[in-house]
Formats: sequence, structure tokens, C-alpha cells
Amino acid sequence: MSSIFYASIILVFVAVVMAIEGAWEFWNSRHGPAARRLESRIRSVSAANGAPRESVSMLKRGAHENASPLRRKLAKLALVQTVTRQLQQAGLTWSVGQLLGFCAVIPLVVVAVGSLSPVRFDYVILAAALSAMLPVLYMRRRRGKRLYQFERQLPDACDMLARSLRAGHAFAAAIQMVGDEFPEPMGGEFRVTFDEINYGLSLNDALTNLAQRVPIHDLRYFVIAVLIQRETGGNLAELLDSITALVRERFKLFDKVRVLSAEGRMSAWVLILLPFVTAGLMLMINPGFLDVLWEDPAGLRVVQTAALLMVLGVFWIRRTIAIRV
Repeated sequence: MSSIFYASIILVFVAVVMAIEGAWEFWNSRHGPAARRLESRIRSVSAANGAPRESVSMLKRGAHENASPLRRKLAKLALVQTVTRQLQQAGLTWSVGQLLGFCAVIPLVVVAVGSLSPVRFDYVILAAALSAMLPVLYMRRRRGKRLYQFERQLPDACDMLARSLRAGHAFAAAIQMVGDEFPEPMGGEFRVTFDEINYGLSLNDALTNLAQRVPIHDLRYFVIAVLIQRETGGNLAELLDSITALVRERFKLFDKVRVLSAEGRMSAWVLILLPFVTAGLMLMINPGFLDVLWEDPAGLRVVQTAALLMVLGVFWIRRTIAIRV
């Protein structure tokens, strides 16, 4: 074999390696960890209502300069801004358009699958209409779980802030330590706050943005206490210790209430799942036994009445076990 053949093989190998490296760099620049972190921070700053206009206008232009005119007009609506803020609080990378797309696609899938089943078509339409709320419910569940995790991490974060202040660090440096040491969601939110301070935003505005991004009462108490202390003076470390003790005592009370209401929640789950489990077992034992429920008009009324009573029972049990402290 000639040297030209070996040279061509080497050149093809180098070209393939460079193509793979270029594809990886292109993907990483748009979907890598750094790109996702930058997009999350831009969305968090853009979703803040109380941020100064001059501090976020450039970020908003960068985020929407490639968008269509309709999308730019929709982004200015209060409802769209609220949904965007809730998506950011849930830790999701979805846009409002993607959320609406999921809400539109899932019912179509339910209708397509339900048309192949022996269930009546009106029930399929009802199930499809209810399934349109699944993405919203998923977002709300993720949001509640993320805010709960942040609330549970808050006392430890206040402890670290107090220890950092006693060690002689500035408050901004203490915020940076919390952002570097804590996992999500506490670490990410405090990193955004430190970046805002580091890029020229005042400490008061950065803490206000933090309280608006994370709507937790304990965090708002923390922000208000820090802002008042900066105006009146005092020992901020002792103030943080007091906030930590107060939050932990509230957690103890909440846990006690949750234990006392566990029986009610278990009863609710049993009452909700029992009819479906029983119907499933009947269909397995005798497949045609329950056909009268959707073939006979009286059976349809029985099913509708049972569903209405079940919904009312769920709301009643939920109100009974929802003990507010």
C-alpha cells in the first residue's frame, strides 16, 4: 500500500475526531451545564417583578431578541409572567409555550388511546379534558416540593451565615459560601443572589429579588430582618440565630401536626382508591359484570353520582385534615 493510502486514513480519522469534537462543543454550548445554569439565571432575573428596570432590561433583550413579535407581546402579559415565575420556582426548564404544548398534546394522546378501548366516547372526552391539567399539576407539585426543600434548608443556611459572620466574613461573602456549599435549591438561589450583588445590584435589591423568587414566609422574615438590621444596626449573627431557632421550633410543631393528621390522610387514600381497586378486581374475575354501569342509563347516573360524591368527599377530608398553624 502506498503512503497516500495511509495519509488518507489518518486524515479521515482526524476529520472524524474533529467533527465529533465540534458537535460536542456545539451541543455543550447550548445544552450543557453552563448553558442551563446561565439560562436559569436569566429566567430568574427576568421573572423578578421588583428588580430595577435598568438591571434586567439587557437580560430581557438578550432572552427575547430572537423571539417572534407574538411571543414578545405574550411575554408582557401578567399571566404569562406569573406562569414563567412558577416554572422557575419549580426548577423546570420549560417555557410557557412548552407547557401549553404539553397541555394540548396529552389530551390528543388520551383520545387516540381511548378510541381503541371499549369505553364510551364521552367518557374518553372527559378523561382527555381532565388530562390537559396534568402538566400544570406536575408543575405545581414540583414547585411545592422544591419550595418545601428550600424551607427545610433555610435553618442550616442561617446557621452557616451566622458562623461566617462570626468568622469575620462580609455578608456578601457569607451568601457566596451558602451558594457554594449547599445543594439545590438553596445553593442555586443564593448563587443567583451573589451574582446579582457581584454584578452591581445593591444588597437590598438582591435580597428582595430572592424573596420574590422564593415565596416562603420564613425567607421573607429573614430578608426583612436583614434589611432592618442594615438600617438600624445590631448583631446580625445573633439575629440569624434567633431566626434559626424560631424556624426550627415551627418545624417541630408542623411535624407534630402532620403526625396527628396522618390517620386522616390514610383514610382519605383508602376511601379514594377502594372503589377503583374493587372495580378492577371485579373486571378481572368477571369482565362483563360491570357493563351495566356504562350501558344502562341508570348505571350511568349511578357512576356520575358516585364520582360527584367522591370529589366532594375528597375536598371535605382535605379541609378537615388541613390544620393551619
